[in-house]
Amino acid sequence: MEFIYQVIDMALPFEWLSYTFMKNAFLAIILITPLFGLLGTMVVSNRMAFFSDSLGHGAFTGVAIGALLGSIEPLLSIVLFSVLFAGIITYIKGKSSASTDTIIGVFSSTAIAIGLMLMSYGGSFNKFSSYLIGDLLSISDSDLVVLFFVFIAVLIVWMIIFNKLLLISINTSLASSRGIHTMAIEMIFAAMLAIVVAISIQWVGLLIINSMLVLPAAAARNITNSVQSYHCISITFALLSGIFGLVASYYFNTATGATIVLISSILFFVTLVMKPYAVK
Repeated sequence: MEFIYQVIDMALPFEWLSYTFMKNAFLAIILITPLFGLLGTMVVSNRMAFFSDSLGHGAFTGVAIGALLGSIEPLLSIVLFSVLFAGIITYIKGKSSASTDTIIGVFSSTAIAIGLMLMSYGGSFNKFSSYLIGDLLSISDSDLVVLFFVFIAVLIVWMIIFNKLLLISINTSLASSRGIHTMAIEMIFAAMLAIVVAISIQWVGLLIINSMLVLPAAAARNITNSVQSYHCISITFALLSGIFGLVASYYFNTATGATIVLISSILFFVTLVMKPYAVK
């Protein structure tokens, strides 16, 4: 990591990057915000904002289970439970005749209730309350290693399944007729989304993690009319929001995650005004 820190110091000799914890936060933003921008495009296009929000509730329950089992580092329990939670919702959504928002609402409410109940058991809630608001400045070197491998893995899987996932989002019946196993592809996407949410929630926080997924993509959709530009601009917006949010939080002494979301919100409203001039 020392070599990377030296490169940052030479390439970006800014005051706010003079601290190790700010360098770690900056590297984390470079790794995680593009994933938010990328996955968020499909979340927005498929109207899955409610679903992605429920994954945050599921991750919160994973934290509680890890705490109950005495796990010192609850990341494993968060990821496992989040992936299981996403898979169950996706399966039942595809098999049940009930409306999607009802199914997601039931699971989401149940997950957050169980999580809060387990965390409040024995008066230990305060120990894990940071997961509600997150702390992006607490990222360690080992966390960055995890983020790097997740970043690479998500990009590889995304390139493999994107065309199939896009066809499914357009017309599920057409995708099935082309021999695409729609349930399997949706499960893979749900698992990717769950993993990204699970590993990010401890730094971003349950209360705003869905906003970081939805806002960059929603802003990009306001001004784009093609798939390629939609993805590129969404990733750009997510990355810029992350970097400027980090800088602003340093100088204004505000919560980093909330500041990033605020900048994303500003971008959304600006692009909403620009919508008639959408990029072809």
